Amino acid sequence: MSRLAASLWVQAYLMRLQIEAIPAYVLAHGDDTAGAILVKLAPRDGTARLFQRVMAMDGSRPWDVLAEGAEDEVDAAIARQRRSDPDLWVIEVESPAGRHMLDEPGLE
Repeated sequence: MSRLAASLWVQAYLMRLQIEAIPAYVLAHGDDTAGAILVKLAPRDGTARLFQRVMAMDGSRPWDVLAEGAEDEVDAAIARQRRSDPDLWVIEVESPAGRHMLDEPGLE
């Protein structure tokens, strides 16, 4: 099964969030074709969660928490990941309710 280019997935994700009136921003623009994607959920309370895609045993690619805690600690985790992978995309979602839409059909 072929995968969607990273830039197209990011565009679709940002549009889906916009439809739900959830603010989101591209913090780092990665490789358009094959860049990995991190999603930072910032509920604007000083905390954050960082999601990454993982490969499950059944071949699916669910989202998993890479880091969580104080927002500055999550930002430090992002910086470490970007140093080792400059093609990495980073999307920040600002939702006080904690909505990220990653578990929606089509985005998993």
